[in-house]
Amino acid sequence: MPAKQRKIALMGFRSVGKSSLTIQFVENQFVDSYDPTIENTFQKTVKIDGQEFVLQLVDTAGQDEYSILPQSYYMNIDGYILVYSVNSQKSFEVVQFVYDKLLDMKGNIGSIPVVLVGNKCDLGFEREVPVEAGKKMAEKWKVPFLEASAKENQSASKVFEQIVNTIERASGNVPEKNGCILS
Repeated sequence: MPAKQRKIALMGFRSVGKSSLTIQFVENQFVDSYDPTIENTFQKTVKIDGQEFVLQLVDTAGQDEYSILPQSYYMNIDGYILVYSVNSQKSFEVVQFVYDKLLDMKGNIGSIPVVLVGNKCDLGFEREVPVEAGKKMAEKWKVPFLEASAKENQSASKVFEQIVNTIERASGNVPEKNGCILS
């Protein structure tokens, strides 16, 4: 069976760890220094449930509530990983704004493969966004939710596995799993 190509965009407020999650997944390393991303593309081949996937990961520049999303952020993208930082209420608000923008561009709830990720869960002592708030938002959007830590390599690969499974379900290739809310 030939490998399936999937293009995935990571979106969210600046410095929430989009690049760190991506590099942790692709290169198995944590990058501590923060250089604002303009836009980077990474590629990784993975095997999920016996199927090979070539993932093209678009690590976008940080968005805010005033961002105009370039057409490239919604053309030919198979799925979205929306990332906020658990220690930033502002990033949680921005991810809601980004989701609304995607809906405006792509269509109604349920038609866009999305995974909501609360990153930096290793910073529990600085937490501003409770786990329950992330779960509640994901339930409202009807999307999977995970918390992750790029720094501690906690759930980084699960995030990308989850978006691939979500894309496949949306395209009718995988049966719906019970309880898609993960934590």
